[in-house]
Amino acid sequence: MSKLAVQMYTVRDFTKTQDGFEESLKKIKALGYPAVQLSAIEAMNGENPEVDAATARRILDDNGLLCVATHRSWDQLSGQTEAEIEFHRTLGCSFTAIGGIPREYGSEGADGYRRFVRDAVPVIAKLKAGGVQFAHHNHALEFQRIEPFSPATLWDILIDEGGPDYLLENDLYWAWHGGADPADLMARCTGRAPIIHLKDKAVDPKDGPIIAAIGEGNLPWDRILSACEAAGVQWYAVEQDTCRRDPFDCLRSSFEFLTAKGL
Repeated sequence: MSKLAVQMYTVRDFTKTQDGFEESLKKIKALGYPAVQLSAIEAMNGENPEVDAATARRILDDNGLLCVATHRSWDQLSGQTEAEIEFHRTLGCSFTAIGGIPREYGSEGADGYRRFVRDAVPVIAKLKAGGVQFAHHNHALEFQRIEPFSPATLWDILIDEGGPDYLLENDLYWAWHGGADPADLMARCTGRAPIIHLKDKAVDPKDGPIIAAIGEGNLPWDRILSACEAAGVQWYAVEQDTCRRDPFDCLRSSFEFLTAKGL
């Protein structure tokens, strides 16, 4: 089976209702993907969502799709931990990630990152005991240098001080955009990055650098994918934050390119 999943943020404009969510999953299955990461599903948000976890699971099962990951807020994970465990149990999902460091920690720079690593320990332990792995997703800002002229970055704090249960949902596009080498990054995260995000970076003659379907840009994929396999990646979540054509066609292009590479 393919190791590719769709990060549903890619098709967020199509999942605002239950009908749209169902149709999107049907299209994703038809493209050949076996799994998804549930993120930015408007139909699942709010106090009385149109699609609750049980309904989402039924729709996933009806389409033969797995939910291999979610994105959840730190407030939810830390303040409603038992409910979050049950939410993931209903989905049949054992992996969640925060989309970035909470604002109150991120505003403190390196000290805030270290404080977050410490504060997260009991929440991560409780999630783990309930069968849910915790991870942290990056953008480019995490690759800020801690000190001028020092090679150490904020993301290094999470790698070096987070411990084995502090997993990294490395987004390799944003790492590349932030000046890090994705292959080297994955080598440092061996065993701690079971699910990662992939997208490509192309250069438009008029607009400059843009996010592109995988294989349509300039990232050195042979080297990157080899490093990912060596690091023990289990699922590759295909994500495209912005698409210049139909997002489902972008997902098709990415799937064809990556499956040709053996994924």
